[in-house]
Amino acid sequence: MAGTPSQASLLLQKQLKDLAKNPVDGFSAGLVDDSNVFEWQVTIIGPPDTLYDGGYFNAIMTFPQNYPNSPPSVRFTSGMWHPNVYPDGRVCISILHPPGEDPSGYELASERWTPVHTVESIVLSIISMLSSPNDESPANIEAAKDWREKRDEFKKKVRQCVRRSQEML
Repeated sequence: MAGTPSQASLLLQKQLKDLAKNPVDGFSAGLVDDSNVFEWQVTIIGPPDTLYDGGYFNAIMTFPQNYPNSPPSVRFTSGMWHPNVYPDGRVCISILHPPGEDPSGYELASERWTPVHTVESIVLSIISMLSSPNDESPANIEAAKDWREKRDEFKKKVRQCVRRSQEML
């Protein structure tokens, strides 16, 4: 039936309302365009006592039509230097990977996407990722190398990202 909101759009509208009523420390979220509930603009505040502290990092969260059965994708639009963020800004964490067994065998099914996740749990996972990078299966090989072998260089690049994010305010 044309014009009837999908279950996914109703759920996303509810999650957006819940976040507006009960904001969560560390991030804010809203729609990129009021006519499309499937694309959100998220701003993540660099977690205190981490290298990212003081940064304001923007990302786009894009939800599939069959949300919550499939995970959204998250892509930083602010510069980000992190082992778990691809050079193009896409975030690579387990809960954003499709449900079920990992074909590569790196992740347990229980670590991957399940429909119980919400925007809040996704963003909190990303904040946790910023606090403690996983360099075991990196999305950004260069950042992972810096993290492991040239920590001072890694810190310098992150500080540049934080500074640039502050200039965009």
